[in-house]
Amino acid sequence: MIEPNSRHPDATSLHKGLPETGNRLLADVSLPAAVIHEAALAHNLAWMQRFCEAHGARLAPHGKTTMTPALFHRQLQAGAWGITLATAAQCRAAFAHGVRRLLMANQLVGEANMAIVAGLIEAGADFYCVVDSAENVRQLGRYFAARGLCLQVLIELGVDGARCGCRGQNEVMALGELVESEQALVLSGLEGFEGVVHGDDQESQVRGYAWQLVEAAQALDHDGLIENPHPLITASGSVWYDLVAEVFLEAGLGSHFVPVLRPGCYVVHDHGIYRSAQHAVLGRRPGIDQGLRPALEVYAQVVSLPEPGLAILGLGKRDIGHDQMPEPLRRHREGGSIGDIRSVAGWRITKLMDQHAFVTLPHDERDEPRHDPVRVGDIVALGISHPCLTFDKWRRLCRVDERLEVIEVMETCF
Repeated sequence: MIEPNSRHPDATSLHKGLPETGNRLLADVSLPAAVIHEAALAHNLAWMQRFCEAHGARLAPHGKTTMTPALFHRQLQAGAWGITLATAAQCRAAFAHGVRRLLMANQLVGEANMAIVAGLIEAGADFYCVVDSAENVRQLGRYFAARGLCLQVLIELGVDGARCGCRGQNEVMALGELVESEQALVLSGLEGFEGVVHGDDQESQVRGYAWQLVEAAQALDHDGLIENPHPLITASGSVWYDLVAEVFLEAGLGSHFVPVLRPGCYVVHDHGIYRSAQHAVLGRRPGIDQGLRPALEVYAQVVSLPEPGLAILGLGKRDIGHDQMPEPLRRHREGGSIGDIRSVAGWRITKLMDQHAFVTLPHDERDEPRHDPVRVGDIVALGISHPCLTFDKWRRLCRVDERLEVIEVMETCF
């Protein structure tokens, strides 16, 4: 028996009670549990790698989505160029688990964080971060010069009214000249994030922003401000990656720049916001085959049937993301076979508490008699929306095969 969501085990209990190969999700695993389906995971890894390669781009998946070293290694084994992270601490965790090329898609601010990164570089990390202000450039220049190290930086181009980044090409060029004057800094390209772009015609706005990135990167290169012989141009989250890849390809950047895409949620996809985004991608790209598949689900049990029309599941906000309410997918009897799937048609989660979910049942579930009544103990598979906010609830996740047998327990390092 395992407890996948145990948050404070002692040193010895980390290795006790973990499932052996063949443990059955429907009988041997303490629920709720976060579950990754191997078939969909393998499909997604190969699918995104093929997409990037077909567009002449490298893939640096955003590791903040999962913070799961086993998944980092699967991504790298599939051909990823490196792993993107959000913070110095995340970079340290990834490096400690064998990831050597780290792209921190944020500003490196604060000497404590600089010390972490300096230690990584000294240990052999190929590290990049972004800058968007003269003050940060000067701070980094002083710190890394004092350590006798060189720091590879990318200038971030943002958009008005959004979060970080230079506001326009003139600011980019001025910052590039300042980076060039700092001996400890190596300007290695340009970074952006199209997910902050909004407007009435968002597709057009995103495409326009991607072209701004291209023009700014080319201007830096034209003026001789980029010192890295293999400069990067990088953008792309999990929604608009196809538009960014298309623009980078049309611009012919691969002849000099290294185009790097950074989607993270693709690895397990979802049943919510990214499913909708993927439908849009396939609509824009009718020639693309299949698409991504949801690989991450959370399994929980019915713990109470307190009144007609209401079921309570034993999971809540501490177990599953709730940007959107989880989606009931299928139901099993505890200890039953995987082929014995019970209906959840019309089930709707209406409320989440810390560790309880309220499910409104359809009218036929309330009426007696019924040939397949819901029972306390029934196991329900739930689809999630926005994987980042489900992964961070868990210290261990179960990877399962098509028989719902556990084939690996994946540790997270949040």
